[in-house]
Amino acid sequence: MNGLHRWPVRVASLLAAVAVWHLVTAADLRLWVRFDRFPGPVDVVAEFGRQVEQGRYWQDVAQSLVRILTGFALAAVLGVALGLATARSRWAGDLLQPLFEVARPIPAIALVPVAILLFPANEQGIVFITFAAAFFPVLVSTRHAVKALPVVWEDAVRTLGGGRWRVLARVVLPGVLPGVFGGLSIGMGVAWICVISAEMISGDFGVGYRTWQAYTIVDYPGVLVGMATIGLLGWLTSASVELAGRRLTRWLPREGQA
Repeated sequence: MNGLHRWPVRVASLLAAVAVWHLVTAADLRLWVRFDRFPGPVDVVAEFGRQVEQGRYWQDVAQSLVRILTGFALAAVLGVALGLATARSRWAGDLLQPLFEVARPIPAIALVPVAILLFPANEQGIVFITFAAAFFPVLVSTRHAVKALPVVWEDAVRTLGGGRWRVLARVVLPGVLPGVFGGLSIGMGVAWICVISAEMISGDFGVGYRTWQAYTIVDYPGVLVGMATIGLLGWLTSASVELAGRRLTRWLPREGQA
């Protein structure tokens, strides 16, 4: 089944989920969970239509996107660079790897108090938390991708007279791209989790802040609009990373190709 024929199945699955959601909320179903106070899809769509007509909604979306893209871009550049360095250089690995391994298990959202102490503005702190969330998945995936490269590739280039920089440009960087983009995709998802959490805790605006504010005033349709917005933005940004990865690794064999 090609990609075009798979889209109806995907759309049907979403429509089926919305239909079930409507049925259980319309019937005020109460089993293990309670749907009698849960807003239905009609209420959420009406609230979404009201919000998209307001400039505040688009300002929140733009602010969250600026935060996520800034932190993610910094994490991508530093994560790839330091991943290459720690994998290719024994000196860099001995110097930096212990620091990374100690810091990596700390959840990025736990760095909120640190960000408040270090940065004078909430904006800088939220970008820092977003960076910390995406940095380690990119770093680890890059390092593992370098370690997994066949040694024979590098030996072949060196046998033909290639130096260290030619090996890096012609063997290492192209060879690690699939692993790097896997880490970037994971990092984008984790970054969204942390930027929304940071906005809820210490933000003044943004999608996360607005979603939490809706909860505090018992605006449940507004909460679900915020959740849907977060999901849509996360899907679009992750899909963009995956699309870029496919474009840059077109030389790889694809599913269904001989």
